[in-house]
Amino acid sequence: MSPVNPFDDAGTARAVVDAGGTLVGWNAGAERLLGWTAADAVGRPAGEFLVGEATGAVFDPGALRWHGLVTLRHRDGGSVSVWLLAHRTEPDGGGPAEWLVVTPLDGDLRRPADDPLEQAGLLQSPCAVAIYDDRLRLRRMNDVMAEVLGLPEEHVRGLRLPEVSGRPQGAEIERHLRRVLVTGQGHDVQTYVPIGIDGRMNAWLARMSPITDAVGKVRGVCLAAHDFSEQYRARERLQLVNEASVRIGTTLDVTRTAQELAELCVPALADFVSVDLLDPQDPGGEPPAGRPTAPVALRRTAHASINPGTPEAVVGIGHVDHYPTPSPQADPLLAGHSIVATTEGDDLAQWLTWDPRRLERIKEYGIHSTMSVPIQARGLTLGVAVLCRYRRQEPFTPDDVLLAEEVTARAAVCIDNARRYSRERETALALQRSLLPRSLPATAAVDAASRYLPAARAGVGGDWFDVIPLSGMRVAMVVGDVVGHGVQASATMGRLRTAVRTLADIDLAPDELLTHLDDLVVRLSAEAGHEGSPGEVGATCLYAVYDPISRRCTLARAGHPTPVVIPPGGAPRQVDLPVGPPLGLGGLPFESAEFELREGSVLAFYTDGLIESRERDVEARHRLLCEALSTSSDSLDETCDRVLHRLLPTGGAPDDVALLLARTRGLPSSQVATWHIPADPALVAPIRKQVVEQLERWGLQEASFTAELVVSELVTNAIRYGAHPIRLRLIHDTATLICEVSDTSHTAPHLRRAKTWDEGGRGLLLVAQLTQRWGSRHTAEGKTIWSEIALLDEG
Repeated sequence: MSPVNPFDDAGTARAVVDAGGTLVGWNAGAERLLGWTAADAVGRPAGEFLVGEATGAVFDPGALRWHGLVTLRHRDGGSVSVWLLAHRTEPDGGGPAEWLVVTPLDGDLRRPADDPLEQAGLLQSPCAVAIYDDRLRLRRMNDVMAEVLGLPEEHVRGLRLPEVSGRPQGAEIERHLRRVLVTGQGHDVQTYVPIGIDGRMNAWLARMSPITDAVGKVRGVCLAAHDFSEQYRARERLQLVNEASVRIGTTLDVTRTAQELAELCVPALADFVSVDLLDPQDPGGEPPAGRPTAPVALRRTAHASINPGTPEAVVGIGHVDHYPTPSPQADPLLAGHSIVATTEGDDLAQWLTWDPRRLERIKEYGIHSTMSVPIQARGLTLGVAVLCRYRRQEPFTPDDVLLAEEVTARAAVCIDNARRYSRERETALALQRSLLPRSLPATAAVDAASRYLPAARAGVGGDWFDVIPLSGMRVAMVVGDVVGHGVQASATMGRLRTAVRTLADIDLAPDELLTHLDDLVVRLSAEAGHEGSPGEVGATCLYAVYDPISRRCTLARAGHPTPVVIPPGGAPRQVDLPVGPPLGLGGLPFESAEFELREGSVLAFYTDGLIESRERDVEARHRLLCEALSTSSDSLDETCDRVLHRLLPTGGAPDDVALLLARTRGLPSSQVATWHIPADPALVAPIRKQVVEQLERWGLQEASFTAELVVSELVTNAIRYGAHPIRLRLIHDTATLICEVSDTSHTAPHLRRAKTWDEGGRGLLLVAQLTQRWGSRHTAEGKTIWSEIALLDEG
């Protein structure tokens, strides 16, 4: 005979009924009670086992349970009268709710007079006390525990704790009871669980101790539950106020601050929270003074929910709605104080008669209580926060109102600060948007970081910087400075920056690019003049191109400060670079310099505002810059901050400062493949095969089809229309595969629309359709046609 498991469920008759009333679960205890096996019962309607109506039935909507005396049909044709307890449960895998139906089988067995469980003298304690036997089935409980559970002892005696509670926390507590039973040592557990008929969430301290017989053998466990909900809630309220000081106002952004308020209150105070703010009458203006009048126009700024996606929200973020009176949004703003509404008082339904959508949403989710709190700061009404409860069964209390008002008051000051800051910031950003790139592009050639600081007193100027991806994994880096300050300097800077990006896109060499840029500045000077007098537009610029494959960098400068290079493990030094005249003089040549950079070298580009100072000469400032750059740091951002901290005064720089740091990367030779193409069209097919094989070695099979077509078209065009020698090169990194075909012809290709019966003219159009980018660049030997194929994201 197999050993008996002391914790089996044979002492309870248990059945599970789905939402349609069909039996989906039937244990051995149920078979012991009624004689029906699981095979006989599962799948049949539960009503077939009932005889007549239940008597003394009680349904507790707060606890989602039912209990009462019923008569059940036995398999032998007789009937059995039992008391049933049913809990509404959620299946672990999701889906419709089910009902767990239980009744004890051994609860009324006679016990020996000397049973230590019967002699336990704690049943008159003012605390809620329950005694469980060595099978962890309820043997006794006092009147206080019966009142807490809302169930009489005689009906639940013999049930296990999870069967009595019907909640997941019951199984957790039972695990601790088993621990006490096995170890013989007492144990304390704190839990936050709804107990009783009202379903109210209470905090409990469960103290468990073993019950032993005369020889010290553990015969059961005593559970004493102490309700410390008030202390728990007071501690929660204090913690929430402290969290509000930390979590709200982390940024000077109105929307983010409002969202922080909503997220702080869910689920600590409510199940759903919306924050709606008043829009100023004029863009950038102040909210209207005094209390608003109905209807009130409010913009949904934030909302948060216990449910993913916030399905309770009727309006989306940024949407403006007009709220009449009565409504949860308008009434507290008109009254100037918080208002709580509930479904029991019918005031919540009356509030929402103007909007059937909101009323339907309240019924759908079972929202039973709302609290509307005005958001007010510095004598201004900024908006309203509406907190709703539906999963939490208890309505809002006066303590909840005080807590919500305290948290909202702190958030209101942060929202007002963010609003004021945003208004001032928008004015400055309108001037700065064209000055600098909002972010530096990620490239395979360099890691880059930058800083731009406008002059402390002179206002926005014309300093700028840029990082521009080029073909063949190369990257261009540019820093420039337009003479002067103000809107005119900013406008000129914007035009020059656009021109540099355009000239970089056609892959001009650095010295050629500066020559074209010089011509543009000359024309701008002429346009800026009046009454025959020339204008005074001037600028300096430094332009560099770095190739991660050859690890060579080409630079040219037009009157700009010399860059600094920091080799890996070496000391910073200025790059030996021809000076070149400032832009705008016209007709003077520019020279380029080329040198090799080891992988991990850092290039520092900057404008003269960083090194010019009245207190020290330029050479001293250069030495200070090199000292700041010499400190080892893996973070370019930290290095940027350290340089600015070391070189700039506390009150701000007298001139604009632009700083760009770039750490070079090297592309391994294993990521580059090169073929020299014979002048024979018949050999295109073998070249395609070699390309496919190379991609397989790189693990880039997903790009093989596209690459094969692109290579075929480009190589065929080069053989037909180019000049030999011809070279094919493949380059790849984690995101891009580049196909390059070079020849010694200087004739650039162009797209054309092929006619219906044309045999050719569609190759480059096909390349353009298959790739994310393509183009051509002139080289000293001829030209290169390139295309970029995006690799699939494996992540």
